[in-house]
Amino acid sequence: MKYILVTGGVISGVGKGVIASSFGTLLNACGIAVTSIKIDPYINIDAGTFSPYEHGEVFVLDDGGEVDLDLGNYERFLDVVLHKDNNITTGKMFKTVIDRERVGDYLGKTVQVVPHITDAIQEWVERVAKTPVKENVTPEVCIIELGGTIGDIEGMPFVEAFRQFQFRVKKENFCVAHVSLVPLPRATGEPKTKPTQASVRELRGLGLSPDMIVCRSENPIGNEVKDKISNFCHVSVDQVICIHDLSSIYHVPLLMEQAGVIDILNERLQLNLPTPRPPDFMQSWRDLAERVENVYKKVNIALVGKYTRLEDAYASVSKALLHASIAVGYKLNLKFIDSSHLERETKLESPHLYYEAWHSLTNSHGVIVPGGFGSRGLEGKIRACQWARENNKPMLGICLGLQAAVIEFARNVLSMEGAHTTEVNNETEYPLVIDMPEHHTGVYGGTMRLGKRTTIFRGNSKIRQLYGNKPQIEERHRHRYEVNPKFVEQLQGHGMRFVGTDSEKERMEVMELDNHPYYVATQFHPEYLSRPLKPSPPFLGLILASVGKLQAYLNNGQKVLQQQRNPHQVLASESSSDDDLNLIRDHTRQLSLSNGTDSSTIGKAKSVASDDEVLLTTASIKQSSPSKMNGTAVHENGTD
Repeated sequence: MKYILVTGGVISGVGKGVIASSFGTLLNACGIAVTSIKIDPYINIDAGTFSPYEHGEVFVLDDGGEVDLDLGNYERFLDVVLHKDNNITTGKMFKTVIDRERVGDYLGKTVQVVPHITDAIQEWVERVAKTPVKENVTPEVCIIELGGTIGDIEGMPFVEAFRQFQFRVKKENFCVAHVSLVPLPRATGEPKTKPTQASVRELRGLGLSPDMIVCRSENPIGNEVKDKISNFCHVSVDQVICIHDLSSIYHVPLLMEQAGVIDILNERLQLNLPTPRPPDFMQSWRDLAERVENVYKKVNIALVGKYTRLEDAYASVSKALLHASIAVGYKLNLKFIDSSHLERETKLESPHLYYEAWHSLTNSHGVIVPGGFGSRGLEGKIRACQWARENNKPMLGICLGLQAAVIEFARNVLSMEGAHTTEVNNETEYPLVIDMPEHHTGVYGGTMRLGKRTTIFRGNSKIRQLYGNKPQIEERHRHRYEVNPKFVEQLQGHGMRFVGTDSEKERMEVMELDNHPYYVATQFHPEYLSRPLKPSPPFLGLILASVGKLQAYLNNGQKVLQQQRNPHQVLASESSSDDDLNLIRDHTRQLSLSNGTDSSTIGKAKSVASDDEVLLTTASIKQSSPSKMNGTAVHENGTD
């Protein structure tokens, strides 16, 4: 087994996850089976109780593990299925050692960080590295990302563990890649290497010598800077890899391949890779990166969420929308809308935020309402669902988005005034959404309905066709509340069909509205299984409906997307499509109104907003594209 340890310097969030994923992508392309481990040196057992503002989204695995969002990067880049043990935390390691101490495994010895914690870390890594993550093939290389930065006090036990580990597995089986920031201060106008030098010096002082230094920078770094880093950091110039900010993360593996990363790994880890590599090496990634760059038509998607101040809170949703947009041949223009800004209270307190939010919503081609917890912003999500339903705007709801759509439908179609979820109002006369008793134990961590579950389709539906007319599917879940079965018959009687249930046919998993272009919601989280070359069906349906191609896709299947395989053919063939040209004309007309008002847009806004709101919304549409909004941070309970 070969091991690649990826460490970080200068600042956190420098891009270690994408760099680590790119290492795996390159090795995968060479025919080497790869697995990944992410180490998070916090004391939490897992990421399940984090607020999205604290650490970005919580990524859920097949086995129900609630883990760091970087494991989502690994799964998407490598197309593997990881397990909860692929995410190591300080809390997990200390709990493991303490549990062993309680049952007498250490025979009365004094339990210490060294050797007991460090030994436990090494044993964990060796065990997990051998666990298959794709088609029961034992991995040959394990890529380990150490979270945080070198020098963090909480990361010290892990650094010491790997100092020992390099001798345990022998030099030819272990290498270190150090990812460091090379800043470019405006005052000097030149990149500065001192932070990288200091970071590498500290890493070497702790007993780990980098075999490769990956320099992250805003702009490309010249050879002069590489020479300086080489001289002061005890590596050759070839081992200094420069990755500047790119238009797409799909370019990162390609840039690393051009920089000779494969040759460095081949020599350092004695991988015995064949040379030269075939002409079509990494061709699928090249095509993907080129396709992203060469689409020019935009599809505007409004994401109505609670945590829009930090875009990483919706990392998997954003990636799933991007995958679907690429497949359809459109450039994703994603607008993040704080759901609380759509509420009437915001109109009184901050009118500019209110009308800015409605401006973004009414100029979207499609709407997505993702998951969340707590009461804040829920009414805004409900209003977004109402607007999409009444104006035939394509909408995809996920988890809480499904629940918001059901509550809205009950209130405004079934006349159930005050219909709500018991999460917010436990005394409501119409509890459309209720908690699941077996998942409401009073303990927040790891007690939700988690992981991959089976969904059974019933009857015909658009969403079932998007899944290839399969009788059942498996998707990942993360929720503590569900649609109340007592109201299902009434909802279905008015056109809100529940076309997918759990295997016991008790829980509502998929909803689809009759007589609507695309109004779909799922209790599961389809974004977790989306891949760059295999977009998630519900997201694909949203993008197709948003550009007017859903029905053609349902009629002809992959033929509609076949031309997207060659980016140059895409530009030639799609530019002549009448429905595409009409879509562009309509969108241009909305954004460039100079006289009068656009009646269709006013009609869309009027269904939810009052008359004075219509006038102001129309006025805002006459302006240029909406600016990005910054919501007010509200830290809710640990599950939010």
